[in-house]
Amino acid sequence: MPVERRFRACPLCEAICGLEFRSEDGRLTGIRGDAQDPFSRGHVCPKGNAILDLEADPDRLRRPLRRRGADWEEIGWDEAFAEAGAQLARLQQAHGAEAVGAYLGNPVVHHFGHFAYLPSLLRLIRSKNIYSASSVDQWPHQLVAFAMYGHQLLLPVPDVDRTDWMLMLGANPVASNGSLMTAPGIERRLAALTKRGRLVVVDPRRSETAELASEHVAIRPGTDLWFLLALLAELRALGAPRTAGYEGRLAGLDAALTATAGVTAEEGQARSGVPAATIRRLARELLAAPRACVYGRMGLSTQRHGTLCQWLVQLVNLCAGHLDRPGGMLPADPVMPVTGPGTSRGHRDRWRSRVRGLPEFSGELPVAALAEEILTPGEGQIRGLLSCAGNPVLSTPAGAALDAALATLDYYVAIDIYLNESTRHAHLILPPASPLTQHHYDTVFSGFAVRRVARLNAPLRARAADERGDWEIVNGLAVAYAAAAGKPWNPLPEPRALIAAGLARGTSGIDLAALEAAPHGLDLGPLEPSLLRRLETASGAIDCAPEFLVAELARVRAAPAATALPGELALIGRRHVRSNNSWMHNAPRLVKGKPRHELHVHPSDLAARGLADGDRVRLRSRTGTVEVEARASEALLPGVVCLPHGFGHARSGTRLARARTVAGPSYNDLTDPRHLDGASGNAALNGTAVTLERISG
Repeated sequence: MPVERRFRACPLCEAICGLEFRSEDGRLTGIRGDAQDPFSRGHVCPKGNAILDLEADPDRLRRPLRRRGADWEEIGWDEAFAEAGAQLARLQQAHGAEAVGAYLGNPVVHHFGHFAYLPSLLRLIRSKNIYSASSVDQWPHQLVAFAMYGHQLLLPVPDVDRTDWMLMLGANPVASNGSLMTAPGIERRLAALTKRGRLVVVDPRRSETAELASEHVAIRPGTDLWFLLALLAELRALGAPRTAGYEGRLAGLDAALTATAGVTAEEGQARSGVPAATIRRLARELLAAPRACVYGRMGLSTQRHGTLCQWLVQLVNLCAGHLDRPGGMLPADPVMPVTGPGTSRGHRDRWRSRVRGLPEFSGELPVAALAEEILTPGEGQIRGLLSCAGNPVLSTPAGAALDAALATLDYYVAIDIYLNESTRHAHLILPPASPLTQHHYDTVFSGFAVRRVARLNAPLRARAADERGDWEIVNGLAVAYAAAAGKPWNPLPEPRALIAAGLARGTSGIDLAALEAAPHGLDLGPLEPSLLRRLETASGAIDCAPEFLVAELARVRAAPAATALPGELALIGRRHVRSNNSWMHNAPRLVKGKPRHELHVHPSDLAARGLADGDRVRLRSRTGTVEVEARASEALLPGVVCLPHGFGHARSGTRLARARTVAGPSYNDLTDPRHLDGASGNAALNGTAVTLERISG
């Protein structure tokens, strides 16, 4: 039987690695890295190979599933669309537009059929109760980009292949495959950086990335703000801001420097634990390096001052002369534009959540408020939910409370391929066909790529008659809902047409035909400065001192320093390349190997509590309690404990045969929905106060 070889990018990861798919008689038999992909150059991570498991998973849903009491039944697509549309319209007609909410999971941005089509459905529903995984992730990045540069996706990324010196805070790209830094084979790229220059990682844990770095600087969880304020002060002490080329394009720089002034290296040490001498040395190294950048990611964003930290990262890069410079931090300028006309610039605080009064950002409310908006009676209470590609019970704060809240909904329709810990509460599940059956363009991740790249991903096989693409499901729901609600609606065309239209908005001259003629993708060269010509602020200048950030910093600096209670520890998360997301635990290729669910604890913290390596322990926070095995780890600062995200599958009512055998509790049974980044409402998942005790017997 001849072997057919086809090529497309991995649909599961931010790195968008090119893959070679091998099939025999229409059956997928092997996956390897595409050696001819000019961006990934043959790199493939375990997730790429796990596509084989995902495609053949017996637990994967293939047809609409409707709940009938404790049982489920398969139904036809037309019947499923009609029921979902009628039920959502009925709830809004009876209780108002806000009675229907929506939650969008992380995979939405991984596939064009979700990303390009869902906004039109949400505009049709017209509810203010929209939530997504963005508010447990990168909201601080987007909000700072909107406030300073005028567009939420005008995000500078590290020019990792050309920089000589990089300061990385709260990021572990070796495990995450990069994040808001699309860089396939990141371990190879960072190794090249350390060979020609220096990589300094600031993190409470000596992570996988810190292990290969030139230097690891340990910092107390949640104190990066004080480290960055001290670093900026030291840069100012060494000379005036290096802003040549920005004349007339910087609004409020003096105000920003005044607002951030006054934190000495000694105060930075007292707050963060980073020695004052180290802060001063890093400032000198940053200025001395001809090409340098400062980059902060997940650990920096998911803390109480995440947005202030991301603002300071931009100011540090600007004052050191490395913003929008080759080898520094500069925005990608993708072939399919993510900024400019026809894109969503963003907005803030146009409305607020009903219960706590939390401000929206770009049409979404913080997901930390979702459970209370479902459970609190009154006008605007969420009674129905649409979720897409998400498992918020495991992915958002106080997951146990949200688990209970989802069970109370009058109607819940989920677009998902699994009956998981969240969708087990749904009344109807609509499973999309494999992404390998649909046209796809990596709109979002090309916009964060460390080089200018473009690739069209064509279907590898046709969809079966009883399968529907994700875009077809969104269109089908919209048609049925519009008919039931009496609203006009025109279905969107198929993805290939929308991709062609998106490419036409760009200025590269590359069209669909050019991409179809390049099955391995195109590399158009390194990033080039583009920030100033692409600014979308009202003034046409970089807003260095957004009023709400200046006010938030003043509030934080006036507040007393937080102190831990006796016996308290600070909980932080961690990632593993095989365990980044909860869905990965149903794939045999990803769950094999040593256990990865244990709680890591410094030996001194174990000894102080009479515990030993391997003991089963109880971990408590204000919101919950979990039990887990403890492992001694000197990679952590004393006083810090570390638990991975994405576990917690021991719940009844799911169809995840493999995942249910994977040990480990849910990190988000401990996190607190009251702990938010003050400026954005992003969940502060890192630094949760916990206590640790032995389980008697």
